[in-house]
Amino acid sequence: TSIYLKRLIQKDSIIGITGGTTMACVAEEMPLGGRTSNVLVIPARGGLGKDVETQSNSIAAKLAKKLGASYELLHIPDNIDRTTLEAVLKLSETKEVIQLISRMNILVFGIGRADIMAERRQLPPEKIDKLINKGAVAEAFGYYFDIEGKQVWESLTVGLSLEGFQKIHKVIGVAGGEDKAEAILSVASLKRDMAIITDEGAAKKIIKIVEKATQ
Repeated sequence: TSIYLKRLIQKDSIIGITGGTTMACVAEEMPLGGRTSNVLVIPARGGLGKDVETQSNSIAAKLAKKLGASYELLHIPDNIDRTTLEAVLKLSETKEVIQLISRMNILVFGIGRADIMAERRQLPPEKIDKLINKGAVAEAFGYYFDIEGKQVWESLTVGLSLEGFQKIHKVIGVAGGEDKAEAILSVASLKRDMAIITDEGAAKKIIKIVEKATQ
């Protein structure tokens, strides 16, 4: 993913990246040195969880340093109450980063399983059950989707919107492991020209699911 991403970067690129262990690995594996000038890296979403190293802010900063690029941070949790959210969005520093998010032309994001991500966002058990009953199999940038890529629910988060996602020119979705197959299938249907980078285990499981569905 890091090698593929580096090939896409051009002058004046604004790169958005989400959080998570997979994205942390992408930043870690990025070869040192940038080939282009005036590149900016930003978090595509607010922070999630207590592990600083896997939050989007930390990952954006690390990726920028590897590329010799500049970066901006979004100092806001990814899941907060509406009153606090509305107050923070009025801050000039937050507004500037939100505007940059709307202008990003490259996005790298992790694809999560709906049940796992719902637990990480500390949703109530009854809410998680409701999501699963509605067919949610995938989560990406705060949105939950069923196997066909239809939106099931959106958590109250800060950053990239689904509408904004559709407008980004270069998009890379990343996930691995057999247990992510349904989630990858779901998210892959959101945008026809996006790139999906995965591993052999997930790829083989995806083929089985598709073959079974078309029999």
